[in-house]
Amino acid sequence: MNSTATPETPATVAQLNWSSALSVGDARMDDTHQEFVEQLQQLLATPPEQQLPLYQAFVAHTVDHFAQEERWMLATGFAPDNCHAAHHATILETMRAVVSHFEEGDAQIINRLAQALADWFPQHAASMDAGLALHLQEVGFDTRSETLADPQNVRPSSISGCGSVSCS
Repeated sequence: MNSTATPETPATVAQLNWSSALSVGDARMDDTHQEFVEQLQQLLATPPEQQLPLYQAFVAHTVDHFAQEERWMLATGFAPDNCHAAHHATILETMRAVVSHFEEGDAQIINRLAQALADWFPQHAASMDAGLALHLQEVGFDTRSETLADPQNVRPSSISGCGSVSCS
């Protein structure tokens, strides 16, 4: 990559490729995360003037991705206003704001956000999502069928944290 940045070319491109290091131990969550990473890399590999349709599809995927996790959280005892869901909401708010900036002429904003997400995602997966995957396993929640083996294992709305050790 060219080390000199121009308005059309960022100086660095964050590299995020799917690997077992990003796995959280739940096959369905890992499949969704792999799709997220692949779409992110596709965005970064696409010239800015061609990114908008891919970005809009990526936003739609991320909305579904986060809704899936939040559905699982609610089904397994998380309060609706838990910090993991709040973190998702903040990311989605930022992602949605990008389209208008792009349409107003900021041709590099999709690249900048995609790079920021490539930096953010590994930590999010390793903390919040891995914690959620462990919680789902502990309460006997099957993410494929979205059912609990024993609903008595879950107390409704008792968890307000992230599903991990910390909310970072």
